[in-house]
This record gives sequence, C-alpha cells and structure tokens, in this order.
Amino acid sequence: MRMRPTLSWTPAEDWPPGTTDPRPVADALSAGGVLVLSGAGLSTESGIPDYRGEGGSLSRHTPMTYQDFTGGARARRRYWARSHLGWRTFGRARPNAGHRAVAAFERHGLLAGVITQNVDGLHQAAGSASVVELHGSLDRVVCLSCGTFGSRRELALRLEEANAGFAPVAAGINPDGDADLTDDQVGDFRVVPCAVCGGILKPDVVFFGEAVPPHRIDHCRSLVREASSLLVLGSSLTVMSGLRFVRQAAEAGKPVLIVNRDPTRGDQHALTRVALPLGATLTTVAERLGVPVDDGTPRTG
Repeated sequence: MRMRPTLSWTPAEDWPPGTTDPRPVADALSAGGVLVLSGAGLSTESGIPDYRGEGGSLSRHTPMTYQDFTGGARARRRYWARSHLGWRTFGRARPNAGHRAVAAFERHGLLAGVITQNVDGLHQAAGSASVVELHGSLDRVVCLSCGTFGSRRELALRLEEANAGFAPVAAGINPDGDADLTDDQVGDFRVVPCAVCGGILKPDVVFFGEAVPPHRIDHCRSLVREASSLLVLGSSLTVMSGLRFVRQAAEAGKPVLIVNRDPTRGDQHALTRVALPLGATLTTVAERLGVPVDDGTPRTG
C-alpha cells in the first residue's frame, strides 16, 4: 500500500496557548547544552516556503513519495523536471537571521548540536558545524542501484546538457526544492542515469513514505540523551520524524521549548511555545545573552 504524506494536524480545543515572551528560551540557552531541532519554518525568511504554515506548500502541492518515485519512469521524469528547475532558485537561497543566530549560539558553546529536518543546507552555510541532516540534503544524489553518491551541481550540468532550452515559468517553489510545473510544462524532459552503472538517480533526501536511516535516528536519540534541553525552531512536528525526539526529551524530564507561530503537535510536551517570528526572536535572545550574530554581509579579503 502506498503511503501518502501527513497533510494536516488539528490541535485539540484545550491545546496549550502560545506566548510572546522569549525569556524561557534565553534562560535555557544561557544554561548551555541545548539541542536544536529545526524545521521548514526556519527557512521561510530565506524565501523557501514551509509545508504547513500559513500559505504552506501542502495547500497546493503533494510532495513526491518514495513509492511513486521508484514505481515508474513517468513519476521520475516529473520529479526531476520540477526539481531541476527548482534547484536554480533553491540553490540561491541564503541563511537568514535565524540560521545565523543558531550558528552564533554554537560558536559560543551554548548548543549540544543541531538536528535539522530541512534539506537546504542553510545551517551549514550560516556557519553551524555540528548539524545532523535528518532528512538528507539536496546537495547530493545517490544511485539506487550501485549506491554511488554524487554532486547535485554536477547532475545539474548533465541535466542542462540533456535538456537544452528547458526554462518554463514555475508557479512557485516548495520546501523540497520542487518547482510547481504542469504536466505540459514537464513535457518530454530527459532524465539522466547514474554515470557509473546506468542506474536510477535519486536526491539524497528522505522522501515522504521513506524511512529515515536507523543509524541516523539512533545518533539523534543519543544527542537528545546528552542534551540539557531541546529547542524546536519552526516545525509543526506533525510527522513522527521530529516528534519522536520531543517525546523522548519530555519523557526524560528535559525541558522542551518551541518557537513557532502556529500550534504544534508537540506543544503538550513543551515548557513553552513562543508564537513569534523566528529571525527576530532568536536575534533578540542573542542580544540578551550578549552573543554577537553576523549580519550576513559577505566578507572579502
């Protein structure tokens, strides 16, 4: 049976309300040992939409599932056409104030690590070093036949050569780097095979309906065990992929703090949910802690 993505989650009427007071987040960070769990909401200020927030992509777009991708050449053609076009925009995204604040907290020894559900690489681009990419990264591709990993940029060049002049106008971009194209716009887009064995190439990301590698989950669970608290940034926690770590922290008696404008599936386990914009909130927290945050200006010389 094919698995479809979890599109929505409805909070109960007695779900804990959010607050506009970021002091508990500052207090947790000042104590150190904070493990960050970030979601798509952290990257919205970089121009990448989230899945389930206001105007989220799931209101208009159903992401590719692993079962569909592996089930037929037509689905793969549709995916790679949309993803190839989206990559041009996705690859130009830059870290925002939220990413830079997280990197600053790490530099000052306040974090136990970062687990991100995002596939955009923006944490690393902002300077974070200890990042676990729970769902992989769009920067890499993997062959489903021989297991060879490759560069997405190299694949992009091969797709450009195979599809000269392919430049339809997309209706939008999605959190997984997928552009909104009609079937007519996809047309007869040519998919290229693995350069090593001729097998099927897939982005090195966890699709909906695909399991996160067990060793990665085990590593994340060990980070939760070692952390003093868990700070969730920009995730609705609708799917178990991230919610499991919130539940683990809560069951171990570790404080869980959430910064997300909308209610999340993890609110009942949290000490507080700060319902404010991420970039401004994390910048304010950094200022209170005396932690300087880069302004994002590229350095030269």
